[in-house]
Amino acid sequence: MALRLTQRLLQTQTPFLTRGYPLLVTKEKTEDVAHTKSALQKKLTGTDIPSAQYGGRHGVTMLPGGGIGPELMGYVREIFRYCGAPIDFEVIDIDPSTEGNDDLDYAITSIKRNGVALKGNIETKSQSLSEVSRNVAIRNELDLYVNVVHCKSYPGIPARHQNVDVVLIRQNTDGEYAMLEHESVRGVVESMKVVTVENAERVARYAFEYARQNNRKKVTTIHKANIMKLSDGLFLEVANRVHKDYPELEHNNMIIDNTCMQAVSNPHQFDVMNMTNLYGTIVSNVICGLIGGAGLISGRNYGDHHAVFEPGTRNTGTAIAGKNIANPVAMINASIDMLNHLGHKEHANVIQEAVYQTIVDDAIRTPDLGGTHSSTDVVQNILKILSAKRVN
Repeated sequence: MALRLTQRLLQTQTPFLTRGYPLLVTKEKTEDVAHTKSALQKKLTGTDIPSAQYGGRHGVTMLPGGGIGPELMGYVREIFRYCGAPIDFEVIDIDPSTEGNDDLDYAITSIKRNGVALKGNIETKSQSLSEVSRNVAIRNELDLYVNVVHCKSYPGIPARHQNVDVVLIRQNTDGEYAMLEHESVRGVVESMKVVTVENAERVARYAFEYARQNNRKKVTTIHKANIMKLSDGLFLEVANRVHKDYPELEHNNMIIDNTCMQAVSNPHQFDVMNMTNLYGTIVSNVICGLIGGAGLISGRNYGDHHAVFEPGTRNTGTAIAGKNIANPVAMINASIDMLNHLGHKEHANVIQEAVYQTIVDDAIRTPDLGGTHSSTDVVQNILKILSAKRVN
């Protein structure tokens, strides 16, 4: 009887609820939907997300991904071993060339079990319409509704601008990445951009709450409501409504194309930025490029029950894989964010100080930062600094 009931539930599952990839729907999906519809302010900045902990050590899912991901993960594991970070990684490799979602399904199950993951960018080489983006699927299945990228300059790093300090709050699960596309007639493809009140409010409230808790002064909502009057218009309308609960904060809005120009000419005018998925991709790459490139900044993905940490620009770096020139700092910074999230703040602080001293004070930098050093030169210098420190 239980089997018949499960089959009936799966048969009545609508395409929208499966987010366009029915191969990933399991019996856990209905449970996830039920417990992720909590009060919007229940799970916000600084709250604890349950994670696996055994004997004082945390289990963390590691997804190396493609390109430079595996070598960068090796550096992270070496640094963690050296300073005794109480983390046990469950490493899961997802083969980008295979068809089917078995590896992806296992990875999602692992993250649900551990609560936390560190990931590289995962390639999806198959062109089949049945094969979905692994990265998008992970964020959607775990309801990681917000992405946070703190773009802050490092002193002395060659860059277009100095003293930049902008926080990008990006929507992860709606917008242009809904993965709902079809060919209505031959030669005419329609791609749906989905904006819902609930998800627009979650990301807007996160942005305002983040600004309040971190002593920020202004939130800027990025949109294209002058053209997409219904979709982006709704996103902007929700942000304006949420702002009423935060009267001490300034709120303005800016069209996406103007935002890119303003970011290039004067990024210091921005404080916290609230935006949809595609706009977040564009703006994060623009601002990271202005302050040193893709190899420096980390990104954090949060839901009500899970957290995934990764490089901020989500680049695979396939062209430089295996050449020992990839900048490991973005992935190391992602691991630092993860340690802070899990409460291992002393380990996080000593690694962060070692990274800062390496690239700022000692000027040990990879070619993307104007240096001549290799990836291993950077890591070995970090280890040398850590050797002089004691961590409880």
